[in-house]
Amino acid sequence: MIIPSAHLLDLAAVLLPRADLSSARLTQGQFHDVVLVPGVAAVRVAKGDVAASELRRRTEVLARLAGMNLPFLVPEPLGPVSIVDGRAAVAVSWVDGAAHPQGSGDPEKLRTLLDALASVDLALLEDVLDEPHAYAGRGRWAELLMEEVLPRLPVQVRPEARRRVEAALALEEVRPGLVHGDLAGENVRWSAEGDLVGVLDWDLAQPFDPAVDAACLAWHGWDAVRSAVDGETYRRARVWAGTFAIEQIGAALVNGEPPDVVDRYVESTARHLERQAESATG
Repeated sequence: MIIPSAHLLDLAAVLLPRADLSSARLTQGQFHDVVLVPGVAAVRVAKGDVAASELRRRTEVLARLAGMNLPFLVPEPLGPVSIVDGRAAVAVSWVDGAAHPQGSGDPEKLRTLLDALASVDLALLEDVLDEPHAYAGRGRWAELLMEEVLPRLPVQVRPEARRRVEAALALEEVRPGLVHGDLAGENVRWSAEGDLVGVLDWDLAQPFDPAVDAACLAWHGWDAVRSAVDGETYRRARVWAGTFAIEQIGAALVNGEPPDVVDRYVESTARHLERQAESATG
């Protein structure tokens, strides 16, 4: 458990003046420091100017989703975005549950999650959603991966990386749906009995191909995904999943990560591509 700094605890105390912060812990994401107060709330604190400028839009996404009677909980804003000691922050409601163990899952419950996203009327969110490929370059996604990411990879894995990006670019367009963009690990909360409780971290929510979320659910294993979706969605999900590791490098570049961090992503992506190639031929 990471204990929040005194500065972050003081900031959380401003937004949660009656809360006991003695059990507070810290988690850090791409865009925010998050002070977790179990059973009470989470305080999202923007990292940097870009995240601060986006926080009101992202908070409005949560507010609208929370009012849609979805079959799972969404962190609901407990007040407006505030500037506290120079940092943009907002408190949101606590969502209980835990991450599902990796490699297993009930296809029916995964289908319920995907169906709930598909049922959302995009017209109710279109002015606050991010663009497709929000994680890695938005409209520059293809250019970023082809021109800036692939040349950083070792020569021996570049053809496979290029094949994966080209396969995604060749997918025919489908009717967009609400895509969460990161339906894996800690972002999807489950009860001890295995029931879906809630979905966190909607920062990448976008109108796009629902197969992207199906690909993220491969956290539960591809057999579970295959049973949860139709054949065409499964095919598309496998294509999108093939780009995820490559996108991590693009995201690091877009976020202005230092060269050593970018290099670590390059190394891990190269190892990932090599392992998958060995698995395919072994």
